[in-house]
Amino acid sequence: MDVTPLIPSDRKVITGYGPGIIRVNDEAFQDPVVVWPTQTAPWAVGDPQALTETDFQFLTDTAMDEPLEVLLIGTGARMQFIPPALREAIRKLGPVADIMDTGAACRTYNVLLAEGRPIAAALLPVVNDS
Repeated sequence: MDVTPLIPSDRKVITGYGPGIIRVNDEAFQDPVVVWPTQTAPWAVGDPQALTETDFQFLTDTAMDEPLEVLLIGTGARMQFIPPALREAIRKLGPVADIMDTGAACRTYNVLLAEGRPIAAALLPVVNDS
């Protein structure tokens, strides 16, 4: 019996990630990116410690079929906390912010996508420290 979830072919699936790259449906991104179930867009941010409410303006600019439940924020090779006030500001824009390292955010995005949940992932690439 096949237990692999069926994801419609028009959905944006994160197919890989690694040092300096995030792959969405075989398209490679080397810079931060936001992935929704039906679209992908560049995310003009840098250091996760310097994120501000303005960096999440895309939550109000993007037309979605339904409001986002969860915004996964991948902060690179390691999870880095964001200030509680910023999490609250994101929540006021709609979704709950779930912060994790980028690898975990990619995996979690795909699981929630397979469940049909209204989600997005804002991802910073993994950068080697060496």
